[in-house]
Amino acid sequence: MQLKRVVVTGLGAITPLGNSVNDYWNNLVNGVSGAAPITRFDASKFKTRFACEVKGFNPEEYFDKKEARKLDAFSWYGIAASVQAVADSGIDSEKIDKDEVGVIWGSGIGGLDTFQAETFNFAKGDGTPRFNPFFIPKMIADICSGHISIRFGFRGPNFTTVSACASSTSALIDAFTYIRLGKANAIIAGGSEAAINESGIGGFNAVQAMSTRNDAPEKASRPYDKDRDGFVLGEGGVALVLEEYEHAKARGAKIYAEIIGGGMSGDAYHITAPHPEGLGATLVMKRALKDAGISANEIDYINTHGTSTPLGDGAELKAIANVFGEQAYKMNISSTKSMTGHLLGAAGAIEALATVLAVKNDIAPPTINFETPDPEIDPRFNLTFNKAQKRTINAAISNTFGFGGHNAAVIIKKYT
Repeated sequence: MQLKRVVVTGLGAITPLGNSVNDYWNNLVNGVSGAAPITRFDASKFKTRFACEVKGFNPEEYFDKKEARKLDAFSWYGIAASVQAVADSGIDSEKIDKDEVGVIWGSGIGGLDTFQAETFNFAKGDGTPRFNPFFIPKMIADICSGHISIRFGFRGPNFTTVSACASSTSALIDAFTYIRLGKANAIIAGGSEAAINESGIGGFNAVQAMSTRNDAPEKASRPYDKDRDGFVLGEGGVALVLEEYEHAKARGAKIYAEIIGGGMSGDAYHITAPHPEGLGATLVMKRALKDAGISANEIDYINTHGTSTPLGDGAELKAIANVFGEQAYKMNISSTKSMTGHLLGAAGAIEALATVLAVKNDIAPPTINFETPDPEIDPRFNLTFNKAQKRTINAAISNTFGFGGHNAAVIIKKYT
């Protein structure tokens, strides 16, 4: 069958760098860090006392008070980003065929705030089970996609992908696949996460995954730097409207970029550590290139998973060298987690947004906080250290890898 083209026609963002796409992109290009001391709870006894929180978000801009109380923060962020993206796309939900518009969302954890609050309340009580009737509907990871569809009345494919930190890239790839197979005209795809609380910080501290650079939070996320010591936890929600090209063209939609391929793989190695030689990462990029029908030499930029962990950064660069050969040293590579922190299940969405805008604007955003070269990392890589770089970007890859060995990569191309 003839596969359909898939384009990006709408964008929305609630992020640690700003609560709009423009604010996010401007801060990203200018190398602004979203990390700061935690304000949500008293973190003074935790090993890590900082994070990349969403700042200044007012749920009442998107929900009435009664509705807001029925939602976990991860749903706040996801719905708000989707409202922005649908408005940006110009889709008129009263005129479009709602049966042909879906929602495919990604979240690695879901309503952790809600789960923690209900558990804490029960533990403080006398053992009598008193739980909020919205406990389960607020907490389950799939609920955000349900709320988005209800908000707009979209009755197309609707589900949530859970593949740890690869979750929202998996969602984007599924949305891309459904549209090009003719199973939907448009899909709201993305991801959201809100895990900055005692359980999230304590849990990731327990597996020694996070930075403890408490004296300088804004410099803590430092991918590829010799002194990196772990990731910085982030939160937020990002939505992209993916649309079948002829459908978008017929309604005169603006088009940001085109999605041309995606790949998935499993490391089959370890529950938290990447394969040291990057075998799963190598496979996922090769599959994405094959799916897109382009050669490795056509990629100009890679937005890496780049978490700022000692093991992960080097393994991904080994994979890039394996896949791209000499082209690996000609392209720009950067980790925008150096600014946003790690949004867990929403990482793929926020980084796909960065990649779409990099392709559209011909700007590779930077990897900030680089100070000391790592002798284990090949100095020939252009890791776009500390300042954004202008260059023609015709095609780019966004990589995401998750606990459990889940790998996903999506290829985004300049729209012509």
